[in-house]
Amino acid sequence: MAGSDPTDGTVAAPDTVKILIAGGFGVGKTTMVGSVSEIAPLRTEEPLTVAGLDIDDLKGIEEKRSTTVALDFGRITIADDLVLYLFGTPGQQRFWFMWNDLAIGALGAVVLVDVRRPESSFAAIDFFERRSIPFVVGVNGFHGLHPYPAEEIRESLALPADVPVLLCDARERESCRDVLIALIDRLIADVEPRPSPAR
Repeated sequence: MAGSDPTDGTVAAPDTVKILIAGGFGVGKTTMVGSVSEIAPLRTEEPLTVAGLDIDDLKGIEEKRSTTVALDFGRITIADDLVLYLFGTPGQQRFWFMWNDLAIGALGAVVLVDVRRPESSFAAIDFFERRSIPFVVGVNGFHGLHPYPAEEIRESLALPADVPVLLCDARERESCRDVLIALIDRLIADVEPRPSPAR
């Protein structure tokens, strides 16, 4: 990590890490980026229209009135020497072609899951598994509710044991920060040298 240089007293620029916030349509990606970002987030939201009724599946999210059509962008400083750039992906299937471009340079991802509609995030999990991009799963408790424990959700999503699953609330800054820190911990663990097996 970057930091102070004791030889000349200068402070190096912090390391920056690109992180994707992904998941299905209406799982809370825009809310998460907005909750945790220390800057005013960039949003590319457009109102849902009657023309999209036959395309967009609003089952379980009938109250949704807008959707991300390109990306969300935010920034959060995790430590003095570490800044995360957050890119929220569009959730609707017709915008998934953008995910490949957004994934360029990303070191990891948060896959948000709506516990009411876990199947809506299967495609995001598959996307990162196929590209070997490390990710954690944040289970967004809508209305503050988490009716199922994390391990039960892990089993329902068929996730391996090394993928952290965290209960969170996309509206709460500290909750979102905890999910991001869990991802950073996983990224660090992936690059740390492993002990040689005993002979």
